Order: sequence, then C-alpha cells, then structure tokens
Amino acid sequence: MGRATVLVVLASLVGFPGAPGPALAEQAQNTLTKQEVADGWLLLFDGKTLFGWENHGDGKWKVVDGTLVCEEGAGGWLGTTTEFADCILKCQYRISKTGNSGIFVRAKRDTNRPHIDGYEIQVCDDHPRNPTGSVYGVISTKRPGAKCVTAVEKWQDVEIRVDGNRFRVILNGTKVVDDCDKRPGPGGRPGKFTRGHVGVQYHNPGMKIEYRNIKLKPLGTKPLFNGKDLTGWTPHPGRPGKFTVEPGGVLHAVGGLGSIWAPGEYKDFVLQLDGKTAKEGYQNSGVFFRSIPEQFLQGYEVQIFNKCRNGDRTKPVDWGTGAIYKRQAVRWVYPENGEWFSMTLVAHGKHMATWVNGNQVTDWTDTRRMHANPRRGCRTDAGKIMLQSHDRHSNLSFRNIRLAEYAEVPSK
Repeated sequence: MGRATVLVVLASLVGFPGAPGPALAEQAQNTLTKQEVADGWLLLFDGKTLFGWENHGDGKWKVVDGTLVCEEGAGGWLGTTTEFADCILKCQYRISKTGNSGIFVRAKRDTNRPHIDGYEIQVCDDHPRNPTGSVYGVISTKRPGAKCVTAVEKWQDVEIRVDGNRFRVILNGTKVVDDCDKRPGPGGRPGKFTRGHVGVQYHNPGMKIEYRNIKLKPLGTKPLFNGKDLTGWTPHPGRPGKFTVEPGGVLHAVGGLGSIWAPGEYKDFVLQLDGKTAKEGYQNSGVFFRSIPEQFLQGYEVQIFNKCRNGDRTKPVDWGTGAIYKRQAVRWVYPENGEWFSMTLVAHGKHMATWVNGNQVTDWTDTRRMHANPRRGCRTDAGKIMLQSHDRHSNLSFRNIRLAEYAEVPSK
C-alpha cells in the first residue's frame, strides 16, 4: 500500500476536515483546489465542525452533511472569530421560500445588529428596498438592468469582493452590485467600516437557511521579500544561522540557530507565505511576529514542524506546523517534509488564527495579562516579523512572503 493510499484510508477513518479522501476525483464540497491554495484562498467552513465560528443570538446552527444549517431559534447570526479586511468571499446558499438571510462582512463581533455595525449582503428576493445581492441600506440592486431574483430552495452561488469602500457582488454569474460606500469612515476616508468579521444570518423563526463552500481570499497583500536579494531584511548579529537568496525567489535558511527580521513593524495584519523544509533530518523552524525589535526571537511563534505521532495527523509532535507555539497545537498536520506548503496568519488584537494549505488549524485568543514580551504575556503592540533557523540541522526555504496591514479601528 503506497503513502497516498494510506492517507486516503486514514482520512476516511478519521473524517477530518480538509483531509484527502476518495471524493477528490471530483472536487469535494468545502475543499480548495491546488490552484486556490496557491492563490491564497482560505476555507472558513470545514464542512464538519463549527471551528473558527461563534454564535451570536438564538439561532441553532449545526452541520448536516457538509452544510451549515439553521432552522431553529428566534434569530441571530454566526460569525467568524477572525477579522478580515479587503477580501473576496465566495459561498453557496440555499434558502426556504419564507426565508430572509444575509452574509456579513466587516461586522463588529459583539453586536446584535451586524447589518448596521458592519455590512450585510442581502439574501431575500422579495425585500422591497434591498433585494438579494444588495449591500443592505447602502447599495441596492433595485435599479434598471439589475438581475437579483433567485430561485428559492435551490443552491445559489455568490461572490462578494470588498476592496476599500468598493463592493462588487456576483450572483449566479451575474454582477448585481458594483458601487462604493460613500459614507465617511475612519480618518474621514469614504467607507464606513474597514475590517471585521464574516458572518451568516438566521433572520426569523420558521425559515431554513443553508451555507456551504465558504471560502475567502485576502486582498491587498504586498511583498515583504522582493525575491532577488535581502534588501530590508536584517540577520540577527552574532548567530550562526545563514540566510541567502536562491534562484526562483527563494529565501533559504541553514547553518544553526539564527533569525532574520523583515522590514517594518506590524500590529494587526494578514501574513501569507510558502514554506518548505528539507526532506531528510530534524527540520524545525518558525515564523515570529510582534517580536521585540533588536531582541532575539522574543515574540509569538508560528511553528514549523511536520511530524506527528504514530502516523496520526491529529497528534502533532512539538505543536505542529501552523501552531501558535506553546499556546495552541494544530488540529491536523498537513505538510510533508520536502514539499512546499502555504501558511496564513491573521493577528488582530488578542486574537490570532492560522491556516495551512488553506485549512484552519488554530484559533486562539491570548487571555494572559498584558506584557511587552509575548513570551511572558499578551502583546498587542506592533513588532517585528522574523524567520528562524532553529539549529544546525535546519534547511528551510521560504517564498511569496506577503502581508497586508489592518487599518486601526478608532476607539469610541
């Protein structure tokens, strides 16, 4: 039995979200293609659990046959624990004839009115002012030429692009919104909200709403590494680790314990990169963030370590690739040594979450007392991003290192 066959059998037994399985001859629901992973897409709903989501209100959300379902309760919404800013959001929904729902972006977490404290893309064909596809109360599809009516109780495709204050909504292949929120936002710029949570709504008792294939691509990331040389990057002095640039835009780390700092300091952000360890040997590394400038590896660490116990990928060794090291282990070890993998980190305030190959592996909030050093307590201040060479066995490669900062949310 080959390794690929073993993985298929293990995945079918474990039933873990995002694991390879026999349905991959055709793309299974709630999965990403290799191209989507390479392009930076993230699964927000794994098809099996509510990991990464939290309930607001009385809706009784559950997972049934790979679908996020609500048909009980007095109303409310289900939101991601992670904030996002500029992005493309795709999903499918199916709604009952009596239904009224919505898809929220940039919504405030602690609110019972995310359509006001954020943006709602309407899911209700017969709404008199804001029919399906409208940005509720901001941009309506009810204008000449707009095609907004959908067939109820059938699966519908929606794509929402939020870039600055501009919204584009595509419903079943037809663009129904392409306009801007011209209301003043932070700093007087147009656009009322710049970042917040993604969510789905259960509006009224007696209805049924279903969602699946919820995936998101962050927008606005800019390269931290130019792929040609180490301009702007600073190795920590006096350490044996060596960092060089190889053909193909690869930043390579070998030679012993060391680190290299990216240019700038960052507080709230989304960071995406590709990583690869050597196939053989003890391969251990990490990506540090909010690190104290000039100090050696004094920050939060996203672990890189691909081993698991007894072939069980739900049991990582040394926290696992994508872990918030010594804080939260990963749910599943995705990468293999010698193979490129993608990693995404989103950090905002006390909350941080990671994705590996587009699958969410951690969801953690730092509840420790505030401290300037993340090793000793919670740090929300800006800090350095660092790549680590762990020891003399380390042989690591990084590429496509890119980041988008989140705008500050003014306190009221």
